[in-house]
Amino acid sequence: LSGLDPAQPYFQGTPIEVRLDKSDAEFVDIIHTDSAPTIPYLGFGMSPAIGHLDFYPNGGKQMPGCEKNAVSQIVDLDGIWEGTRDFVACNHLRSYKYYSDSIIYPDGFLGYSCASYDVFETGSCFPCPQGGCPNMGHFADKFKGKTKYDFQKFYLNTGEEKDFPLWRYKVTVTLSGKSKVRGYVNIALYGSGGNTRQHQIIKGALRPDNTYTSFIDAEVNIGAVTKVKFLWNNNLINPTLPKLGAATITVQSGEN
Repeated sequence: LSGLDPAQPYFQGTPIEVRLDKSDAEFVDIIHTDSAPTIPYLGFGMSPAIGHLDFYPNGGKQMPGCEKNAVSQIVDLDGIWEGTRDFVACNHLRSYKYYSDSIIYPDGFLGYSCASYDVFETGSCFPCPQGGCPNMGHFADKFKGKTKYDFQKFYLNTGEEKDFPLWRYKVTVTLSGKSKVRGYVNIALYGSGGNTRQHQIIKGALRPDNTYTSFIDAEVNIGAVTKVKFLWNNNLINPTLPKLGAATITVQSGEN
């Protein structure tokens, strides 16, 4: 039984006989997309974990792409009717859009068990434990019976628009060069399953021999890494023509 952003008004905090609960089926998975308080944020979905697996994409309150202004939201790629509905309840309706995308991408929407979304953002819940991570949506039931605790919460990020799934990678870069410069470093990943756009790894002081770590939520499952593109820019005309390179780049997949 899959709960797509179960309703908060009149249901949150009520006895389990009244609302959706993990006792309602052998396996209950929940996607929370609009769990901010109804007052004053007009959150339509409930925030407590109520299933065997509870997924909180993007933290479960504000979904990427839902902060568009009224005109761009209503004149949406999906058409005026779809855009009008989304403007009224965009976060709430993201739950079924994630679910439908999960049917197309069985390896997508990997959820990481974590204490909170803030902790997830620090990267301390990465990679998946030995038992693996569940996939939010249609294939969540492949994780049936694998949870150690009741009401376990899982976190992940999604894209702003269809297609929504993202694949998380940890990228660690050790710089090489002769002198410290300021600027930014971008990384693009190439693999057997596809290539990513450029993602910014570092911005600010760039020191040779220092190691920097960042997380990439990539729009494609790259599969086996075949190449990594390293680009840096200091945004300034520098007569000393500083050079900067990468001594090592390590890419870690969250899944395995």
